[in-house]
Amino acid sequence: MSASTRELLDACVHCGFCLPVCPTYSLWGEEMDSPRGRIQLIGMVEDGEVELDASVALHLDRCLGCLACVPACPSGVRYDQLIERARVQRREQAPRSLRSRAVERALFAVVPRPRLLRALSWPLALGLRPAALAPRVSVSELRAAPPERTAAVGERRMSVALLSGCAQRVYFGRVNEASARALAARGCDVSVPLGQGCCGALHLHGGREQDARRRAEATIEALSGYDRVVVTAAGCGSAMKGYGELLESDRAREFAERVCDVTELLAELPAPAAQQRAGEAPRRVVYQDACHLLHGQGVSEQPRQLLRSVPGVELVEIEDAGMCCGSAGTYNLLQPQAARELGERKARSILAARPDLIATANPGCALQLAASLRRLGRGDLPIVHPVELLG
Repeated sequence: MSASTRELLDACVHCGFCLPVCPTYSLWGEEMDSPRGRIQLIGMVEDGEVELDASVALHLDRCLGCLACVPACPSGVRYDQLIERARVQRREQAPRSLRSRAVERALFAVVPRPRLLRALSWPLALGLRPAALAPRVSVSELRAAPPERTAAVGERRMSVALLSGCAQRVYFGRVNEASARALAARGCDVSVPLGQGCCGALHLHGGREQDARRRAEATIEALSGYDRVVVTAAGCGSAMKGYGELLESDRAREFAERVCDVTELLAELPAPAAQQRAGEAPRRVVYQDACHLLHGQGVSEQPRQLLRSVPGVELVEIEDAGMCCGSAGTYNLLQPQAARELGERKARSILAARPDLIATANPGCALQLAASLRRLGRGDLPIVHPVELLG
């Protein structure tokens, strides 16, 4: 049985360890824009001291949901659960601006429907970019997708179901292709089951809990029956690992235990012999931590381990590596100014390391960083998923 909201609230002792890791507190220094302050607001709403009106909703909306405060908290406060519950309540009680409602309606009408998203994205392959965050994609990238089944090379170690994703499937199909190849090379039979849809991560992040539950149940149905369920998008993986808490069923908990990020599984399996191609120059690579991989799943060393294993790669670290880039699901569309500031801050930290390319494990981060780098005049800097460097 999940804890009550009051039990979750009472775990917070207001110590302030969350303040230095919170992106919005670092931007504005406002108590109500920190995890501690938002917990106080949620508690006041819970106790009936204040209504969840537009002024309270403003501070809840400003939260990225990056989860940096969760591992930083010495009391183990489940801020992730608190903000998810608060967003459900916020949708029911507080009015949104006309712009926010229009943007949100458009996002949820298009993004979880990959066929529609792909159909609307063909102009991007012709060089038309109607929005700053729109990706640069080629015709081949829009068509990229792994086969329905990729057989294990050599000794078969396990069966794997690969989540296609939504934006991942449309804009970063090459990442799914590279993941299937890398897993097969390490002895995995990789299946991309037909009929799978959106995992519900976007809905959960946006306070649409019932929609998230329905999509979670459908995802479990589509991807069950395999030794592991592999995800190439950090936001999706974080949500799927939380299916047990979301659905509160044994089946959901058992499924969630099989979910892993592709970098987790690849780091666990014996790697094939690496070969450096003749004349290949050494490359400085910055690994950008996706919040829902680092903070949400506790995965940090595995992608770095993979990158260090690639011949010719020099892995370089950056300042404030754990600070959010401002993507955060729909945040960069609904809170564009704050997202822009955070994106450019992260981009400057990356540029200070003088990398030849950037590796990140989440499509939202890749799009956000690309837009930030273009504004800083470095749109030429390549951004890849770590698996794309494995060969």
